[in-house]
Amino acid sequence: MNIDRETALRIALACRTLPDTDLPTLIDVLNDCLGSPLTLDLLSRITVTDLKTSLGSMDGEEDGEDTGIMGRTGLESIKLAVRILWGETDQDEDVPSPEAYQQGDMKDSIRIAVCSNSAENLDGHFGSCLRYLIYQVNKEGHKLIDVRSALEADFSDDRNQFRVDLIRDCDVLYVVSMGGPASAKVIRANIFPMKKIDGGEAKTHIGELVSMMQGHPPPWLAKVLGVNAKNRLKFYDGSEEKIA
Repeated sequence: MNIDRETALRIALACRTLPDTDLPTLIDVLNDCLGSPLTLDLLSRITVTDLKTSLGSMDGEEDGEDTGIMGRTGLESIKLAVRILWGETDQDEDVPSPEAYQQGDMKDSIRIAVCSNSAENLDGHFGSCLRYLIYQVNKEGHKLIDVRSALEADFSDDRNQFRVDLIRDCDVLYVVSMGGPASAKVIRANIFPMKKIDGGEAKTHIGELVSMMQGHPPPWLAKVLGVNAKNRLKFYDGSEEKIA
């Protein structure tokens, strides 16, 4: 598949607005409508009618009917997808801006990844979130140091491995949910998964982590912090919470 990075990211983001259309289907539709290889210039030529008709025909509906993919997806989703393909919106207006950071700025710190779909929130599944918010955390506080798009994972042969590699420099991962195979890959990468099914503001969970670091960290956190096995229980007060 010969698609440049920016074109691929725009297509992947547009696909997220079409809940009943997978990425290969959308690429096939765009190739049929616009030709290949797909480029940003070609994407700017797609119309709502083109996309509606092509998705409908792939689902076997007659012209003018709102059944199948078109009926389930809805015209508003089609319109939004087209706007994204045109480059008029990338749905990233609410993404927070990272703070300046250089390695070593925060003494005795660890790195945290948070699965996020909107603003500075923990609200994503590991295998489908739009991005990872990356925090540097120590006893004194925390800093958002990076925001990493996960959209390119959709073009990978092993999407979970791509995501693991994206956050491989992190020590802890916060997720709303995550499947067993993905969990195994995360753990093999020496990343500790924390499952928070109710989600919420990322800073709230990071603040709780800072408090644990300041007090009596549970054994899993003591291990992440580099405390040797013999001394870990000395810091533990019995309040460890459930993990993924």
